[in-house]
Amino acid sequence: MSFFAILCALLIEQVRPLGYHNPVYAGVLGWTRWVSRNFDAGKPQHGWVAWTLAVMVPTLLALGVHWLLIATLGLPFAVLWNIALLYVTLGFRQFSHHFTGIRDALAEGDEALARSLLAHWQHIDAHDLPRSEIVRHVIEYSVIAAHRHVFGVLAWFSILAAVGLGPAGAVFYRMSEFVARYWAHKDARTLQPASSHVKEAASQAWEAIDWLPARFTALGFAVVGSFEDAIDCWRNDAERFPYGNDGVILAATSGALGVRLGGGALRSQVVVDSLQSAQAGDSLLGSLPADSGSTPGSEPEPGHLRSVVGLVWRSVVMWLVLLALLTLARLLG
Repeated sequence: MSFFAILCALLIEQVRPLGYHNPVYAGVLGWTRWVSRNFDAGKPQHGWVAWTLAVMVPTLLALGVHWLLIATLGLPFAVLWNIALLYVTLGFRQFSHHFTGIRDALAEGDEALARSLLAHWQHIDAHDLPRSEIVRHVIEYSVIAAHRHVFGVLAWFSILAAVGLGPAGAVFYRMSEFVARYWAHKDARTLQPASSHVKEAASQAWEAIDWLPARFTALGFAVVGSFEDAIDCWRNDAERFPYGNDGVILAATSGALGVRLGGGALRSQVVVDSLQSAQAGDSLLGSLPADSGSTPGSEPEPGHLRSVVGLVWRSVVMWLVLLALLTLARLLG
């Protein structure tokens, strides 16, 4: 059931991607704001109360509907519910238009347009970036977006579905990622600012929740790329990046493709306070500190963008084949 639901959701999302302005995302944004407004009173314990409500209520709701459908209408309707939830939580088309636009601009030699599109996507000042740095940042943001919109969702969905918890894993992962980023960048000028305790609770929870999926993603990139180089870079260069889980993915990507990543970082300049930003994957790497050194590899070139697409899709196919084999083994067993 899990493999079928994932495959259908990916196919539907490729044919008809979810639009930015839709009631599902508006509802999630409204719910997160309501929780923050009513339960973030600025004390340490309120951080975890707000996080638990914001993340676990939608997760338990998704699980409750799943079990109710199985008990009343049967498994086929529960599968349809799984597909629907995966459709809104998983997919490349939630961010790939940014990648495609920048790639096409670089292919046409229009670096000014590429900088403008990168600045619009990540809300940063990119007007002084040279060509190689544009490519490097696009690779980094795109790989992290692919992880958070596809591989991380796949990991948590598959793990919890295997123990009978249906689509709860997909909702749990995406809500955890969203609230951590939303509260970290909440605009104090127009909204009640999130307290430091809420930010800390969401950040700590997200780091723990993303620990295993990040390593699954890095391992997948190593298997479908240059395995030895990816593992070596993972082991030696992951700490060059300021965020541990993202660093593992980016280091493995660098080794798998043989491209230099890391180094001077862009700083976020526009606060992310909408769910459209969450869907598009804006400010995925956050406001990073100064240059921490780059990984070994060749200078980033536009040709590496095609390599990134191939790496990600090969990894998707690998995980789908693995899930299919596990599903077949379970049916035969």
